[in-house]
Amino acid sequence: MIRLTGKKTIWACAAFMLIWSGDTKAAEPLNVVVTIKPVHSLAASVMEGAGAPHLLIKGAASAHSYALRPSDARMLNNADIVVRVSERLESYLEKPIASLSGKARIVTLSEAPGITLLPPREGGAFEAHSHGAEGGENHVHTAAEHDHDAGVEAGHGAAEHDPHLWLSPANAAIIADHLAAMLATARPEQAQLFAANAARLKIKLAALDAQLRTAVAPLQGKDFIVFHDAYQYFEKLYGIEAAGSITLSPERQPGAARLKQIRARVAASKRPCVFSEPQFEPKLVATVIEGTDARTAVLDPQGADMPEGPEQYFQLLNNLAASLGKCLG
Repeated sequence: MIRLTGKKTIWACAAFMLIWSGDTKAAEPLNVVVTIKPVHSLAASVMEGAGAPHLLIKGAASAHSYALRPSDARMLNNADIVVRVSERLESYLEKPIASLSGKARIVTLSEAPGITLLPPREGGAFEAHSHGAEGGENHVHTAAEHDHDAGVEAGHGAAEHDPHLWLSPANAAIIADHLAAMLATARPEQAQLFAANAARLKIKLAALDAQLRTAVAPLQGKDFIVFHDAYQYFEKLYGIEAAGSITLSPERQPGAARLKQIRARVAASKRPCVFSEPQFEPKLVATVIEGTDARTAVLDPQGADMPEGPEQYFQLLNNLAASLGKCLG
């Protein structure tokens, strides 16, 4: 045993404190804020062992119509990294982000290299949009193909793509790698940890994809209508297709003519299913199916009632498949 006394003890303690404080600063976790639960779940997996991200939108609040609270503004102002889906989805963030202190890095997932972006659907029982979709319903864009995506989004008037991109496990794998790279930029000393976490997450996502393909395969060709057009990333990946949506933009109520059109579409279908969402008024669905033999169920693109955390994303997509299967099977 080595004993230190007098000045030696003082100097040794001082040196220890300097080393300890330096290590603490280096190990200080990143302050990461993520807007919605499914993306927060992916970020929590990538950050495992290096801290936990903060969730902005909790409970059943919708990303389409969220109103920031003072506590949210403080959270954003203290953030090192803010992760959002797109400027179009989280339009409420435009002014708060512009007024941030400047230290926060804004990560916009719709701009991630390799991410698949789909244009909004139009025609038939889908509402026409003010901005024509390029190439029709089946044309698929990637961020690499469209360098102008960010500029289009910034104007908010045109919908260049459907923002519900997280509902594809293939996109989730791209998001995992993108988050690992962004986190590593801020904490280079933890780059290997982030990369290893992303690799493990992608293995789980591949297994999830295989499960979903098996679960959804019997539903191909079945007729269903969704509350708002949020699910085409999931649909196109697994070979199903919604016959229409009650509304394109859940921020605004559909008019009488729109509801009449959807009622006619439901009446013309053989035992269709019309899905509501927990974030929005279910009476609209009741109005649409009145006098028909349509069934109803709930689809939730965000996982309103699910606990946040690394498993939320997997529970969310399995629940989508289960709800579709129960109503359409």
